[in-house]
Amino acid sequence: MIKELNTKRLHLRRMEISDSQSLFKIWSDPHVTEFMNITSFIHEAQAKEMIELLEELAQAGKAVRFSMIERNSKEIIGTCGFNSIDFDNAKAEIGYDIAKAYWGMGFAPEGIRALMDYAFGTLKLNRIEAKVEPANVNSIKVLQKLNFKFEGTLRQFEISKGNFIDVNMYSSLKTD
Repeated sequence: MIKELNTKRLHLRRMEISDSQSLFKIWSDPHVTEFMNITSFIHEAQAKEMIELLEELAQAGKAVRFSMIERNSKEIIGTCGFNSIDFDNAKAEIGYDIAKAYWGMGFAPEGIRALMDYAFGTLKLNRIEAKVEPANVNSIKVLQKLNFKFEGTLRQFEISKGNFIDVNMYSSLKTD
């Protein structure tokens, strides 16, 4: 599995334990975690545990997550990656989060575009999926900017923070 990708403004590299302080700052912000399937972190150790878990999944070829590093400042501004990869069915699910200070600057679409190019080109996947809570307007805008297609709402699809939630399914196909 690839270790890094680059865009005009971003360096995406696999998460490292040394990223835990920066990622803790992001994942402890309730604005960032509002629509994530985690509660806001309260200890940096939680960020370390998350990085270790995601690296285990990457080692198994089941997922991969990158720290998004803004190239000019060298600051970690978020993460993006494949929450799951299904090679048998040539598809993956993407996920992403951005520090609130960087919202609306186009970093999420830029990072996701690099993931899409890698998935369709190198991994030879056919489909990329994104599941988003209907109230997560900012994330929906990111997907629309990338021409993902809305496929429908999955009613009470999963439990997040103790409640059943609906999620909207979006996808992009290699042929789109």
